[in-house]
Amino acid sequence: MRRPPSANLRAYLCGPLRESLRVVLAGLAMLLAHQAHAQNAPIEKPKVTRILFLLDASGSMLAAWEGQPRWNVAKRMLAKMVDSLNAYPNLELGLRVYGHQHDNSEKNCEDSKLEVPFAPKNARAIKARLLTLDARGNTPITYSLLQSANDFPADKTARNVLLLITDGLESCNADPCAASVALQRKHVFLKPFVIGIGAEKDFGKQLECLGQYYNAAEVKTFRTVMNDVIAQTLSKTTVAVNLTDAAGRPVESNVNMTFVNNVTEQPEYNYVHYRDAQGRADVLDIDALQSYDLVINTVPPVRQKNLAIKPGKANILTFKTPQGTLWLQNPPLTPNPYGAMQAVVRNPKGATVLSAPFGTRQKLLAGSYEVEVLTLPRLTRRVSLGQGQELTVTYAAPGTLNITTDLKGYGSIYQLNNDESQTWIYTLPEGGSSKVNLAMQPGAYRLVFRTKTSTASKFTDVRNFTIRSGQTTSVAIFGK
Repeated sequence: MRRPPSANLRAYLCGPLRESLRVVLAGLAMLLAHQAHAQNAPIEKPKVTRILFLLDASGSMLAAWEGQPRWNVAKRMLAKMVDSLNAYPNLELGLRVYGHQHDNSEKNCEDSKLEVPFAPKNARAIKARLLTLDARGNTPITYSLLQSANDFPADKTARNVLLLITDGLESCNADPCAASVALQRKHVFLKPFVIGIGAEKDFGKQLECLGQYYNAAEVKTFRTVMNDVIAQTLSKTTVAVNLTDAAGRPVESNVNMTFVNNVTEQPEYNYVHYRDAQGRADVLDIDALQSYDLVINTVPPVRQKNLAIKPGKANILTFKTPQGTLWLQNPPLTPNPYGAMQAVVRNPKGATVLSAPFGTRQKLLAGSYEVEVLTLPRLTRRVSLGQGQELTVTYAAPGTLNITTDLKGYGSIYQLNNDESQTWIYTLPEGGSSKVNLAMQPGAYRLVFRTKTSTASKFTDVRNFTIRSGQTTSVAIFGK
């Protein structure tokens, strides 16, 4: 192969080859920079779950339960439970007990203590402490809940879970339900679990407001309930939301969705709905230890109360949200004497669902609406919007009323109807000048005016006039 002359070689290197090398090196530099960024990016730590066992040690726990004291059963079951949890990663346990430091006769309403602080793999410490405790005193549930706020470490990323095991109600004239909701709103802990042991069904009605209540009237049930609570706490739960059209096809997407905690009424998750090319909704990690309302932020919004989310399962929820598009179209007139025109959209019950300027397109749920256009006079359109439909609403190009007379006084403008009746649409500035320019819809109108200096109602002037699109109509009060 013949080598190119040196001059040609220099030209070749200064031309296409050099440009190719520049592109390759630039790409390599970008790749190395991206890899360095990825290597230096912080690794997200696994979320820690903390379970605080709040154990009733009041005197009533010494009552017999299937042949043995409730206190003994509760301690034995709890010891087995913490033993089984000891091997779980990213899990910390703590133990708070109430009613165990003072006799019941003392009626002590602050008898509550964190006996074992949170720590990983601390089953041995909890079991050892349980062996030293006796049931004897009062039932200060509210005080114990409030104190538990200081038991959880200051860690906003953790899942804080409280499990109350009790056989009695609050005995200190306080409101444990209000305390529980307040602490949930502060994100101290998630919705608590409450296990009522050896109790009648009516007993649980007064504790349901605390959190998720379980009635364990039998020892066997108590064991099952505790296992179920732990399974809910540690199992992964996912939710996929299908948004469908009227026929049930999953074609809707790109809609904001809010999972609202229906105890605290605070938003817990905000997502914009996503669907892949095959029409499948993506899977969301949702904490099943809370109860939710789902707000699908269509216009108007769709709200589903008390979502049926099964803990530890892959949940698929389906909602019909068929949508069409309302096109608020300005008439072909430039400039528009109205300026920025607005429309108000109401549902069949008369509630406003949207206020928007003309010149925009807005998605709405399929259905019937009343669209009020804020022209002069105002126009009302009753429309029916279908799934996937684009519906256009517009108004006639306005004309202009020019009152040429400059008099101070009082007057109004009326629309003349086909049946020769009149409808009020506008009042001139009270006591001010009659000289105005008004953008108005085409049609027949009447001006009624009395000067401020006139001495009787009979000195009222009435003028009929017509407005035409794109034209100015001049009216002279008390003129020929």
